[in-house]
Amino acid sequence: MDCSDTSNPIDLETDIVIVGGGGAGLAAGVAAGEKGANVIVIEKRSTFGGNSALATGIFAAESPVQKRMMIDARKDELFKKAMEYSHWKIEPKIVRAFVYKSGDTVRWLEEMGLNFNWVLPLYPNQVTRVQHCPEGGGAALIKILLKKCKELGLRLFDQTTVKKILFNDKGELTGILAVMNEKEIRVCAKSIIIATGGYGGNKEFLKKYYPSFSENMVLSAVPNMGDGLLMCTEIGAATEGLGLLLLGGPRIPGSLLLTAVVAEPTPVMVNKFGERFSDENIPCHFERGNTVDRQPNKICYALFDSKIKQSIFDEGLNRPGWGLQRQVPYLQPKIDSTEFEKDLQTEIDKGNAKISNSWDEIADWIGAVPEVLNATVIEYNGFCDRGHDEMFIKDPKYLLPLRTPPYYAIKCYSGFLGTIGGIKINHYMQVINQQNNPILGLYAAGVDTGGWQGNTYAGRDLPGSAFGFAINSGRIAGENAATYSSGK
Repeated sequence: MDCSDTSNPIDLETDIVIVGGGGAGLAAGVAAGEKGANVIVIEKRSTFGGNSALATGIFAAESPVQKRMMIDARKDELFKKAMEYSHWKIEPKIVRAFVYKSGDTVRWLEEMGLNFNWVLPLYPNQVTRVQHCPEGGGAALIKILLKKCKELGLRLFDQTTVKKILFNDKGELTGILAVMNEKEIRVCAKSIIIATGGYGGNKEFLKKYYPSFSENMVLSAVPNMGDGLLMCTEIGAATEGLGLLLLGGPRIPGSLLLTAVVAEPTPVMVNKFGERFSDENIPCHFERGNTVDRQPNKICYALFDSKIKQSIFDEGLNRPGWGLQRQVPYLQPKIDSTEFEKDLQTEIDKGNAKISNSWDEIADWIGAVPEVLNATVIEYNGFCDRGHDEMFIKDPKYLLPLRTPPYYAIKCYSGFLGTIGGIKINHYMQVINQQNNPILGLYAAGVDTGGWQGNTYAGRDLPGSAFGFAINSGRIAGENAATYSSGK
């Protein structure tokens, strides 16, 4: 059954149907609506926004906000940084389209009424500052886009699941088949935009495309199921970038406070064997996520003593862009000791933390050989005494020995914020088929798509690029779909 089948009544008809009502889908809807297209947005869940509603800030270059703040963020330089960070293993035309659109997209959002308070670094002293944090975070941005969708007369449907893309007998795209209120409906359209937010909640897909996936890994995002990827591959779309997770870590499920503390540079990180495995001061937590992800069972342990704990209470967090108060730049956010002790006790009760006066007892709890963990602590304390980490060359100012009991150990997990990649696109956000040609009328945006991020998320140079790509690629897809649908 497709939209050329006149034996059944058409349920809905439009120029463009957008599958997914997160940041990419809503941005696409607004962009298409502004060009005069008739648009329907279909969302599987009961609320719109997806992961974008949980995000902090969007990447942009040469934005009005940066210009007002006298931040030098040149598009050419940031494009080159993105390509060099990925070792040119991504599609430069897609990256260029994103980066060069990004500053104007901030202007576009500001004109809708969104206020950008800060352009924040992800970690101290990061340059160039490109992460634009709106007042109210991603939720406020989604609210602005929803308001604009309604002003433009877009039709928004929630709790509706799209099942497949429809074609006629000539191979031309005609619309989608969806389930609304337990009834199958046809939405006939000239163009379709896929923006379903990846497959981070689909363990079958994760195990297939990311072979080292572990049940211990923690998803800190909306558990999207890969609906768009499945629909596109079923009709012959090519894939790109499958198996790329937006890693971040280490993470403590359920406690943002403890996650912030173990991300500090002073605790010592060991694996289940009781051995250190990296410099604990790697500034970008996406790169730190790589180190945790390499460990057996995707777990590690943060070790610290009473003196290190007190120093964190006294001095505050050294990672303000990653800690608890991301909207407050350049400060050392203080840790609430009462809240810390409460969260720590919760983890102890769950068997995920241990306090002891003996490293042997902590080794037994970890499951490590006590002699190995003790050797690790002795070696590390020696590095602290000499002011030089001979193993991983950690910054000496963060070398604090583990000598003041009681000692603490917290179990940490490899975390990820979703997936990036899957559907192959070009720089017009057109979906590409197995013959490397565009599927006419079919577009995709956001993290459903591949070709714009390398093996490690570019948080070091382009923080906010996942959120930023969602909004910018959605906008590009909406504009191009509107042009195609109009026949121009």
